[in-house]
Amino acid sequence: MTAAHLAPLVADAFAAARAWFASQGFTPFAFQEAAWRAYAEGRSGLLHAPTGMGKTYAALVGPLALGVRGETNRPPPLTVLWLTPLRALAQDTTLALARAAQALQPHWSVGVRTGDTPTSERARQDRRLPTILVTTPESLSLMLSRADWRERFAHLACVVVDEWHELMSTKRGVQVELALARLETNTPELRIWGLSATLANLEDARACLVGPAHAAHASVIEGIVPKDIAIDTARPPTIERFPWGGHIGLKLLPQVIRAIENARSTLIFTNVRSATEIWYRALLDARPDWAGQIALHHGSLEREVRDFVEDGLRTNKLRAVVCTSSLDLGVDFAPVDQVLQIGSPKGVARLLQRAGRSGHRPGAVSKITVVPTQALELVEAAAAREAAQNRAIEPRTPLRAPIDVLVQHLVTCALGGGFRPTELLAEVRTTHAYAALGDDEWQWALDFVAHGGASLNAYPEYRRVVIGDAGIAQVPDRQIAYRHRMQIGTIVSDSSIVVHLRNGRRLGHVEESFIARLSPGDCFVFAGRVLEFLRVREMTAWVAPAPAKSAVVTRWLGAKMPLSTLLSERVRRLVAEAKRGRYDSPELALVRPLLELQRRWSALPDEREWLCERMKLRDGHYAFFYPFEGRLAHLGLATLFAYRLSRATPRSFSLMINDYGFGLRAAEPFELGLRDIGTLLAAPDVESDILAGLNAAELGRRQFREIARVAGLVFQGYPGQPQSNRQLQASSGLLWDVFSEYDPQNRLLAQATREVLERQIEAPRLEAALARMRRARAIVTTPSRPTPFAFPLVVELFREKLTTEALEARVARMVADLEKAAGV
Repeated sequence: MTAAHLAPLVADAFAAARAWFASQGFTPFAFQEAAWRAYAEGRSGLLHAPTGMGKTYAALVGPLALGVRGETNRPPPLTVLWLTPLRALAQDTTLALARAAQALQPHWSVGVRTGDTPTSERARQDRRLPTILVTTPESLSLMLSRADWRERFAHLACVVVDEWHELMSTKRGVQVELALARLETNTPELRIWGLSATLANLEDARACLVGPAHAAHASVIEGIVPKDIAIDTARPPTIERFPWGGHIGLKLLPQVIRAIENARSTLIFTNVRSATEIWYRALLDARPDWAGQIALHHGSLEREVRDFVEDGLRTNKLRAVVCTSSLDLGVDFAPVDQVLQIGSPKGVARLLQRAGRSGHRPGAVSKITVVPTQALELVEAAAAREAAQNRAIEPRTPLRAPIDVLVQHLVTCALGGGFRPTELLAEVRTTHAYAALGDDEWQWALDFVAHGGASLNAYPEYRRVVIGDAGIAQVPDRQIAYRHRMQIGTIVSDSSIVVHLRNGRRLGHVEESFIARLSPGDCFVFAGRVLEFLRVREMTAWVAPAPAKSAVVTRWLGAKMPLSTLLSERVRRLVAEAKRGRYDSPELALVRPLLELQRRWSALPDEREWLCERMKLRDGHYAFFYPFEGRLAHLGLATLFAYRLSRATPRSFSLMINDYGFGLRAAEPFELGLRDIGTLLAAPDVESDILAGLNAAELGRRQFREIARVAGLVFQGYPGQPQSNRQLQASSGLLWDVFSEYDPQNRLLAQATREVLERQIEAPRLEAALARMRRARAIVTTPSRPTPFAFPLVVELFREKLTTEALEARVARMVADLEKAAGV
């Protein structure tokens, strides 16, 4: 159909969309209509707008308005595929899409397919997919492993990738890139749209989404409708001049309770699941009359529990919900009045994403209050608000050519009707992640799935793909096919133990490593309850309700989030302002006594300086360094400095790290003048020195477990019979040893080392920090006692050796002595 013939149809279709908006009491924003027009022109693109501004309907109305009408008894085939990063979002997204479809395309069907979809619904979809399907990256890859996927996706017109910023810098994002390239090969006119709320590098995001070759022709549409965000901080009545991680703890609980009392609905975000459990129990202990009015929500709870909480938010039945990131994405519910953030958000994008859960509708003000858990988080909160007001947010760095994801994709494609290697190579190179994939890398991956590489070719289970006489690669073994489909995806976590009450009710799942530390009779907090551990049978922990008494809080292995690069830069700027005597924000005014004591006992660095403190304490000789670069980069710097200091004179160092700095402790004195600092910062051999100091072989072995799982080298077990962590580590460890000895050039070994550098010490950021420190002036001071900056690092050293009660007692004595020395 020509553009002239299409124009009236487009005008009519969009008029119907505007009428539907009007019936809901809304008028389309300019960016929404721009997206509709771009879709009508056949374009792909990226939609970037604040949370709650209507990105969903900006992306959906175009496909709905221009789609096939369908018939009453037979909806059109699959036309729109909607990818969501979280299963928790799928149901809410489906409801939102169904409302629009009912108004604009009443004969269209809408469905969802995730790991939570019942078997009966899957069977119905296997016969015929709905017109609009909401699914996850893993479920999409699983569908692409079917021999008939080309026919099932033959009429696909549009793919929408929701929350693209959450995916693009991860292996799941690479998995999506490969899947989109597969779909586009099948239907070249396919339009691909990504949705994002908090992203700085939009050009990179667009290229990752549609591929470098199509990026110039794809749209970037920004919803620049003003969105007011009010960012506040809960302020303790007094601030201790010697802070330590978590020292404020629950002291601000009364303020949190008052905030909840003064609002109709509140979301309380924490950064880790264990904090969610702690704050929920604390709120309930303080206000038992709120039982049934407050709830908790995190990814380890049973699906029915999370559904109940989400429904309570939609229907305004809950006064407050304590949650993790499980609710900071696009779950649709009635906008809450306010958001509380427990602890620093550690990043501006995360703060804005969570703030958007209040006032989650056009024109409403989003409100968020940061509740600090230690005094220096007040500086972080002030820095985050300043950055947000300047519309500065963090970029997301795309991944480049992870070999384990490529290996998995090759097996998936071989299952999905097979592939010709030269054709698939051309397809893979259309993605951003693999655009520069070399012929040698491709051939290695192909040989690896066909023969098991140089060291596994004698084992049939690793000869997964066979290239037949016709040149088509397929998977002939049914058992290999079944096991591959069982573990498609890139999400790898510690093995989980299902938690069952004695009466048989499932509460959720916890990590095996936590349960392994418990003995029968021990009590722990999970799902907002105090539970007594009874026994473990076949990866199930049987528990019973226990009276409220001393109990450990369930711990998960997720790493603490480091301070983002952007926030680190802003914090350094505020510290420099304090050095110049400027305390312009309420937060800085509150921590002024702390910062002034730091300047009196040692120094405050400005933007062109960095601080090093040397001191002799009763238990050893210390050196503290304050780059303000986040805990992961500091781990790398601490490792580098310790290795270089011990290279000339062998000695052992204890390491302490936090987001603001790091410390080294040795039993014997060590030299640390300006010349020595220059040696520590020297550019040559940084990466090799860090790897030597980190014991890279052991860290690489641990990281390899994830890579081996993604590449399909180890099997996680059958439903209800998962492999234990010990079994998985043993299997992957054996493969690591075999590759290291007999196939040292194995590309998966190199990937493990690269991921150790990138994930555990943020190597690119560390290099940038070293370069900045070389340019800056080092200030070396020799205080006689721990300064306000040094004190939290000293506490980190004690934390590893003492129980919570003993730690608090020890810290209280130290603080009393230091405050006495500091005077008024």
